[in-house]
Amino acid sequence: MSSNTVAPQQTPSCSASRAARELGLKRGEFDLAVHLGRIRTVPDEGGGGRRVVPRAEVDRLLGTTRELREHVRVVGTGEAAALMRVPASRFTRLARLGLVVPVRFYLNRYRVVVWQYLAVELEQFTADEHNARLLKGRAPESMRAQLAAGRDLRARNWRGRHLGFLLRQCDDPWQKAGALAAFLDPLRIAEIVEDPYERTHLNRFRPGPPAHGAPGSPAALLVEKIATADDPDEIAWLRADLDRTLDEARAHRPAPRPQCSGPAQERRPPLPTAAPGTPPRPRRAPRGLLSLLRRRNS
Repeated sequence: MSSNTVAPQQTPSCSASRAARELGLKRGEFDLAVHLGRIRTVPDEGGGGRRVVPRAEVDRLLGTTRELREHVRVVGTGEAAALMRVPASRFTRLARLGLVVPVRFYLNRYRVVVWQYLAVELEQFTADEHNARLLKGRAPESMRAQLAAGRDLRARNWRGRHLGFLLRQCDDPWQKAGALAAFLDPLRIAEIVEDPYERTHLNRFRPGPPAHGAPGSPAALLVEKIATADDPDEIAWLRADLDRTLDEARAHRPAPRPQCSGPAQERRPPLPTAAPGTPPRPRRAPRGLLSLLRRRNS
């Protein structure tokens, strides 16, 4: 490099743990604020796939810890029902119908799914006068019919929300394709992406479900089920979006393929050959044939 060449200046940034510490947030609060787009992150210029927080973003948010905490406060069903002044059973029905959307979930020690909701969203829902009839009195017949048929949109709505978070972290079409593929099971991905090299490349960018327990454990399998689309409409639009995004990814950068120098036969090592002038070696009869000839001659 010439002595006159000026190295590109890196944008000042800090790690997620340091940013959370400086902002006075618990790590879970910080991660959820990033998830919701309230704290901006960028790819680490040093590589490695990590994301960091620009120094300017930390400076902008200094002194706003209380406001950030209010926006990332989460509550479970019991606290959510108390916040909205309704029975827990009514709140659960509203959530199953998709009228309130979970932002997070975890498994308790009995491996029961515990959905969590943003308190600020529940307060906004309660304050909206158009929702007053849903909080008191008899639910409309159409809603009661859906509940009787077993409708439960909590997992699907969480997947939609989580997909939005993953897409906000993407920097190129392959990462976007991986985010979409994260909610489809491997068999469906194999149907969409028939080329094995493309499928392997796509899987590099396919995030796994939230970590719960050791891989293959009952808890991990349950979380994997929650994170996998199962509604036909949801699967259809995920497939359509993945097809479109894969076309963009192929145009942006084709999937890598192994370099081949020629046909497989040409790559095999040559067979050993005898030196010039060496008499041909007599061919041996198979062992079974020699035994048969000896028995006949005896």
